[in-house]
Amino acid sequence: MSNLHPNELHNASKTRLDRIQGYLSEFVYGGIDGSVTTFAVVAGSTGANLDPSVIIILGFANLFADCFSMSVGNYLSTKSSLEQYEKQKKHELWEIENLPEVEKDEIREIYRAKGFEGELLDKIVDVITSDKERWLDVMMKEELEMVPEKKPPVKTAAVTFFSFIAIGFIPLITYVWEYLSGQSVGDPFLITSILTGVAFLIIGYLKAVVNKTSRLKGILWTLFLGGAAAVVAYYVGNVLEKLFR
Repeated sequence: MSNLHPNELHNASKTRLDRIQGYLSEFVYGGIDGSVTTFAVVAGSTGANLDPSVIIILGFANLFADCFSMSVGNYLSTKSSLEQYEKQKKHELWEIENLPEVEKDEIREIYRAKGFEGELLDKIVDVITSDKERWLDVMMKEELEMVPEKKPPVKTAAVTFFSFIAIGFIPLITYVWEYLSGQSVGDPFLITSILTGVAFLIIGYLKAVVNKTSRLKGILWTLFLGGAAAVVAYYVGNVLEKLFR
């Protein structure tokens, strides 16, 4: 049994939930890319009448290649943001330590623009500049409009990788099942389309949650993009198959 007070348990659970939600955007965009690109490969291969074993090979090749590329891109982007923030922070700290009067005037102008004036403005400036860390934090946020990236690059890349693989595997499930079990499921592409459509519904809803937009709009837009990519890929594969047959 836990010795934690109910309020402490609630706060601990909320903290874990907030931490998970902090990575929801990486999960969503990894899932969208994974499902759309893999489904497009499957659709194009089906349009070209390729053998199911070839569809599996092409699907997995695309899945892991794109997943690696996107995860690395996510890692480098997050790492670059962290490095840029630290670089600007060091520069701002140097200015505070070596040009304090200039930086105080900048603080004054920032808060004067917010509508403060007179003794209240002087007091705000004195309070902020009395603590170097507070001063630096205000300058970073108010002057440079920069906030630190709190999510480690390795974790954001890992979430992207997991989401891309997990959601991107859905368009291949039917073909892998047929291959491993040796049992036909009827029209594998139809079943794949239905399963992928459900994935689009879920990921579209989560995307709307992340962007704080209409849930219905998020779902329909994701369905449209995924479906459009699949239709284009299907007919490109079909046309090419006829040309090179």
